[in-house]
Amino acid sequence: MDQSKRPKSARAVRAALGFVLCVAVLFGAAAQSVAQQKDKKNKKGAPASSSTPIVPLSDEQQIDYLVSTMLGAWQVGDIEKLHQCYADDVTIVSSTWNPPVISWNNYLPLYQQQRARMTQVRMDRSNSFMRLNGTSAWATYQWDFSGTVDGQPTVSQGHTTLVMEKLNGKWVIALNHTSVAEARPNNMSAPGSTQPH
Repeated sequence: MDQSKRPKSARAVRAALGFVLCVAVLFGAAAQSVAQQKDKKNKKGAPASSSTPIVPLSDEQQIDYLVSTMLGAWQVGDIEKLHQCYADDVTIVSSTWNPPVISWNNYLPLYQQQRARMTQVRMDRSNSFMRLNGTSAWATYQWDFSGTVDGQPTVSQGHTTLVMEKLNGKWVIALNHTSVAEARPNNMSAPGSTQPH
């Protein structure tokens, strides 16, 4: 046998084996991808498994989260999320000289009318304080509002006090009392604080 043909033959065999190996790897990868996609489809709706334990929130944390969720839903106009924060028989006391609004069903159209007049809404919360007593709690905080109301840039500040109750293991707002604070000049400090010298 001619020695010059042997290396070519060995090279051809190696090239053919390399090609077959590449094809096998590609088919294997494709088969694995299809199997993974089938697993994803089969697991849709099933909760993701995790080895990290879920630590339940304390009542204080749940209330703080409830207040944040309510303010976020109020800002963006998410009625469904907002309703989840309020008891069906909620009482709303606004900063206007109107009688209290009793029940979610009576509050909803008023909120929708108010929200339809606003764009670029931002509500920041500060100085929050909470107190719990069994299945009742209250939270109070200050807020800063900015946005466009009826086409005009608007800012205001105020206080809100929420009374909450725990129903079926879930905190909901039973009373929302909001008041607008008088505007104070920018150079005036808050009561009890000291002015820099």
